[in-house]
Amino acid sequence: MPTPSRTVSRPLNPALERLHLVWDLLVMVLVVANLTLLLFDSLFLLPPVNDAFAAVAPGLHGAYDRHVHANFIEIDLVFVAVFVLDVLLGWAAAIAERRYHRWFFYPFVHWYDVLGCIPLSGFRLLRILRVISLLTRLQRLGLIDMRRWQLYAFFAKYYDILMEELSDRVALRLLGNMQEQIRSSDSLSTRVIDRVVMPRKQQLIRELSQRLEEMTGNAYARNREETMRYVSALVGRTVAESQEIRRLRRLPMGDAVARSMQSSLSELACRLVHEAMEGLRSPEFTALVERLADSGFDTWLQVDEHTDRVTEQVLVDMLELMKEQIAVKQWRRRYD
Repeated sequence: MPTPSRTVSRPLNPALERLHLVWDLLVMVLVVANLTLLLFDSLFLLPPVNDAFAAVAPGLHGAYDRHVHANFIEIDLVFVAVFVLDVLLGWAAAIAERRYHRWFFYPFVHWYDVLGCIPLSGFRLLRILRVISLLTRLQRLGLIDMRRWQLYAFFAKYYDILMEELSDRVALRLLGNMQEQIRSSDSLSTRVIDRVVMPRKQQLIRELSQRLEEMTGNAYARNREETMRYVSALVGRTVAESQEIRRLRRLPMGDAVARSMQSSLSELACRLVHEAMEGLRSPEFTALVERLADSGFDTWLQVDEHTDRVTEQVLVDMLELMKEQIAVKQWRRRYD
């Protein structure tokens, strides 16, 4: 089932968007007025502020006490009635515009509006979130650019720092727990081999053989001329150092025969090397490599106590390096 926060992307008509904006501006004015009244009435209950107000403006103090403070609950309920109407109208508009995936998602998405209608001091403060919602809408319409505001930059900076610090703490705690789990586990290497490596044994063998063929073939193709020159030079040195060839050169026409033999041997050796390298791409060589890898795979994966300790230490050290990297406070580099 989709979450309430998922919305169906349906662009609004510009006229409807402006109508929403005008209504939100009106509600924002009422929210500011309501919160201002709430703050002032809270201060009015403090004796020092009450006495100072009475001393500075006794007539206004008396009028406020009789007409506003004495009827504060009724006045606040008038604001609440408007806010409830706003929620109902917004819900109806969301259903008509098919703004959300389900009709009942609106109160979950706009939870702060719903809770702000509750006439209790703790919930009244949630009404300020409507101002943030309005600013976001103005930003989306291009009527304002909050990113240029110093207040926005101030909060964005410390929000970024707070999120980085929180995420770093969570990551360090998680990596530390992983290290403890690795240290306390028995036969980690054996379980990794049994559950991870062995089920993919044939795939790994096939991948290794293919990479070996590609690596050898590409290396030979790039260095073919140098390889042939090296083979020819090697055959020449071998022939020159051969005692039989030296004795052959002393015979009549032996030098020509020796040169002919050297040329033939060089050509034969180069041909053998070329055929051998070309044979690496044959199905027979692939099958041979896979058989060799398969025969040595189990031996390579044999695990003893020493191997298990080495694997455990490697994993722990890798996680420790990650912890050291995460512990670096990147926000200092951005804001210093």
